[in-house]
Amino acid sequence: MTVIQPFLLALSASACFGLALVITQFGLRYVRAATGAAVSIPTTCVLFWLLSPFLLDLEGWQIQAVAIFAFVGLFFPAVVTLLTFEANQRIGPTVTGAVGSTAPLFAIAAAILFLGESLSVRAAIATAAIVCGIATLSWQSRDSQNKWPRRFLLLPIAAAALRGAAQAMMKSGLAIWPDPFVASLIGYTVSTLSSVGAAGLRYREGFSGLNAMGSFWFAVVGLCNGAAVFLMYAALRLGTVMMVAPSISTYPVFSLLFGALLLPQERVTPRMIVGVALTVAGVGALFIL
Repeated sequence: MTVIQPFLLALSASACFGLALVITQFGLRYVRAATGAAVSIPTTCVLFWLLSPFLLDLEGWQIQAVAIFAFVGLFFPAVVTLLTFEANQRIGPTVTGAVGSTAPLFAIAAAILFLGESLSVRAAIATAAIVCGIATLSWQSRDSQNKWPRRFLLLPIAAAALRGAAQAMMKSGLAIWPDPFVASLIGYTVSTLSSVGAAGLRYREGFSGLNAMGSFWFAVVGLCNGAAVFLMYAALRLGTVMMVAPSISTYPVFSLLFGALLLPQERVTPRMIVGVALTVAGVGALFIL
């Protein structure tokens, strides 16, 4: 097995994550971020359960792996999805995607600490490129019409940290039970319970704010994210965190492309292109180094 197969799986996951980030903008026109998460995650969960009679294989069942898959499900994709939706609503899909591409930094750190994977110190160069990319994206001129407080950057950064930790933890679980479908099914089942419960607790009206258009768009987002998560776990089953995490982090490129095609209001500026290029180049360098 060469690195080509996990790389292509990771790149496909990246494309799905990027598309989901852009489609989220359509759903946010009709419902709030938390309500959208309470639609998208259960939609994917239902799909996985519908596919389980055909894809579920319990022959390699391992309780340790089940525990890891369930623990990760407490925050991924549930909390990560909510943070991403909130960031998307406040600072837009391109910046959210680019800042979110720092997930490999957290994934690699966890892989070094807990999985014994090694990385050259030259990766500091890549880290510097990522920081420069984020700074370029977050800079706003005084006459900017779409200013937002810098603190909103904490939303995609927190999502990136949790996503990176999830990748390293899932890698350890998949080493015990190498079944990406089971990992996705268990993770989404736990996330569904937490996301629906959070939506019910956060709003007195519960899900009364739901409407047909919002439900439709977030259901599509859920399908895109579900496909991305499954492909990501499939890539992690075959490749190392050091290789898979940076490959998946290229999704800002796809969100930039899809945003330019589908979102007229998402004006692509030279600054945004430079910021995305620096960020993606930095995480790509992590793979090379």
